[in-house]
Amino acid sequence: MQDRLGPIPFAQMSALQQLAAQAVIDGPRGALYGPFVPLIRSPELMESAQKMGAYLRYRSAIGLRLSELAILVTARQWSQQVEWAIHAPIAAEQGIAADVIDAIAARRRPAIMGADEALVHDFCVELHEHKRVGDATYAAALERFGEHGVMDLIGINGYYTLLAMVMNVAQTAVPASPAAPLPE
Repeated sequence: MQDRLGPIPFAQMSALQQLAAQAVIDGPRGALYGPFVPLIRSPELMESAQKMGAYLRYRSAIGLRLSELAILVTARQWSQQVEWAIHAPIAAEQGIAADVIDAIAARRRPAIMGADEALVHDFCVELHEHKRVGDATYAAALERFGEHGVMDLIGINGYYTLLAMVMNVAQTAVPASPAAPLPE
């Protein structure tokens, strides 16, 4: 599979692309990689997306560990290898057990999870597979995370779905990773 929208040398970018690229490079990501390589073709879209993503990834109301879990569920739902390669190791560093990561990769509900992990997992799976969240799951998420947390959880799913769509269409190259690729 060939990368359809690969890197553009910085010197060949338009002035708007250079500004948008520099904002990503100067931010918490430190480099233009993954979805931002194809997104640079639309600098305003990329700039807006990366601002939302920086909030959802690094400062969401549900915290880093649960955000990473939601990202993994989304990556699996979209069979997005780049998201998986980047976020499976981060999820492990944040305390998501290897058995949980492996079960998600295999499209199985993990057998053993903490209550908050099970809630995030089930919320995300329902949202992706049914295009809505049932009353019981919503009530549990609302009780555990409040409206702010529920909104951020929805946002994480939506944002990483956007990135998955971008990279699946662009056929973005998968970076080297200690994580095993997602099985097809």
